[in-house]
Amino acid sequence: MRTEKQNLTKEYVARLNASPFFIVVDYRGLKVAHLTELRKRLGKAGAEVHVVKNSIFRIAAKEAGVAELSGKMTGQMAVVTGQKDVSASAKTLKTFASEFDKLKVKFGYLNSQHLSEPDLIALADLPSIEVLRGKLLGVLNAPSTKLVVLLNTPASQLARVLQAKVEKG
Repeated sequence: MRTEKQNLTKEYVARLNASPFFIVVDYRGLKVAHLTELRKRLGKAGAEVHVVKNSIFRIAAKEAGVAELSGKMTGQMAVVTGQKDVSASAKTLKTFASEFDKLKVKFGYLNSQHLSEPDLIALADLPSIEVLRGKLLGVLNAPSTKLVVLLNTPASQLARVLQAKVEKG
């Protein structure tokens, strides 16, 4: 393998090792301006997209121990990797694909587990991590709130009875 290809392979291996996920998309037919817009949107979601040479990326994925991609990488492919939430990246890709029909989400991997297109769409439909944390906090907070109300009820009822007695007498 030529030196340039070895360097590209090392770069892809480093990217795959640094990212808990990657999503493969077919960008055939997208203009440069659209791809630039996709890069901006993914940057806000904590991810990045890179156009890859399929044969080199297959070798890099195998070296990184992520996946065996023989036969899956065909056509003009780009790979989305990121450090943050895979759901936010999938949501960005889904939104972008609905706006520009040219982008097609093919498959992905999350912690070495294969994700098909429907799996990625399901991830995109999940609420954001902040919303999920808020819901979890609400669920954890509800029992303690109810306990405080239950403990305060007899005392507040007694106070109301005493106040009524004072007002009457």
